[in-house]
Amino acid sequence: MPVELAAFNALPAERAEEALLAVCAAPRWAERMTGSRPYASAEDLLRKGRAAYDDLSWDDLARALAAHPRIGQRPAGESREATWSRHEQSGVQGAADDVQAAIAEANRAYEARFGHLFLIFASGKSAAEILAAARERLGHDEVTERGVVREELRKIVALRLERLVDDA
Repeated sequence: MPVELAAFNALPAERAEEALLAVCAAPRWAERMTGSRPYASAEDLLRKGRAAYDDLSWDDLARALAAHPRIGQRPAGESREATWSRHEQSGVQGAADDVQAAIAEANRAYEARFGHLFLIFASGKSAAEILAAARERLGHDEVTERGVVREELRKIVALRLERLVDDA
């Protein structure tokens, strides 16, 4: 459920941080964003969210990655994060069994190669597009792939932050 910006600004710190961890599960990011309140506008929130994200280390990003479900695995529960993930991955859910199996195999190969799950900004993408991206990215070196992951997660964080205060 979206939160009006004024209500978000007024949340106790613990509740604001909890809401922000659903956006990006990097505690350092959520702490910084909580401490930067109040936000003058949704644009101010998004601008400061991007700046805080850009300051995260790879270790911070790895923590955030660990909170994401694998592409193709339907997140359980009714949490804000699970709901967002189901919506973001909706292009995979109705895919043919062979495509879903290929995505699962690409996930396994990717994790074996890079040591973390395959992350992609999946909103609006079909299962075939996601599979093609996973296969392409398996050819990246670690430095290149970390840059791609950073940008993909940045897009997810921005979308979720917008959703958090949608209609603010």
